[in-house]
Amino acid sequence: MKLVRLASLAALAAAPALPAMAQTEDKWTGEGAFNAGFTTGNTETRDAGVALKAKHTGGEWTQLGELAFDYGDTDEVETRNRIFAAGQIDRSFGEQWSGYARLTGERDQFSGFENRYFLGIGAAFKAVDLPTTKWTLEGGPGYKIDEVRATATTLASTEESIGGRVASRFSHDFNERVKFTDTTEVVASDASTQVSNSAALTANIIGNLSARVSLDVRHDTDPLPGFEPTDTATKFSLVYKIE
Repeated sequence: MKLVRLASLAALAAAPALPAMAQTEDKWTGEGAFNAGFTTGNTETRDAGVALKAKHTGGEWTQLGELAFDYGDTDEVETRNRIFAAGQIDRSFGEQWSGYARLTGERDQFSGFENRYFLGIGAAFKAVDLPTTKWTLEGGPGYKIDEVRATATTLASTEESIGGRVASRFSHDFNERVKFTDTTEVVASDASTQVSNSAALTANIIGNLSARVSLDVRHDTDPLPGFEPTDTATKFSLVYKIE
């Protein structure tokens, strides 16, 4: 029910976009990425992940959807199982400023939390908007829900809190074939604070197909007992661009 309430609020925020989009030509872009790894020897390790992004632009409105899933096991013992989804609506108010509403949901079997949700609104500022280099800053308040998983030392519970979010999105094209991106996000509340950073280097292979190497770091300032505060993942992916 909590997720339904959050989705309903996000839908209300999106409602004014419909008339404006209907009057302009729609444009869709996106990408799909797949990574997999397998090692043998004293231990057998398997890792796999998929990520999808879709972006729709119509007039002064933009909608962005994200979905990512990562799985891993070592000697048939599960070591990673995470799914993340996000939706964001932006409304431009000029060349540099825009407002947004963002809804995210995360389920990570190895974080100590059954589910995590965040609904936020705020403003975005294009600090750099050049043909080869772009840098956008975002920030604003939000509503956070953490559903704690029952363990041997903790009882299942739900924590709801008012918090805030700040984010940085940077990209630079070295040339027509090689691009660097870096995204940092901080979601803070009285209950806990999560910091994430994803840096990636993408090189075009042929047509819409590219290769990517990325480093993802996620840090929780207040992990539950028995869980590490920081997770890192290095990925080598094949990426197909949709345009």
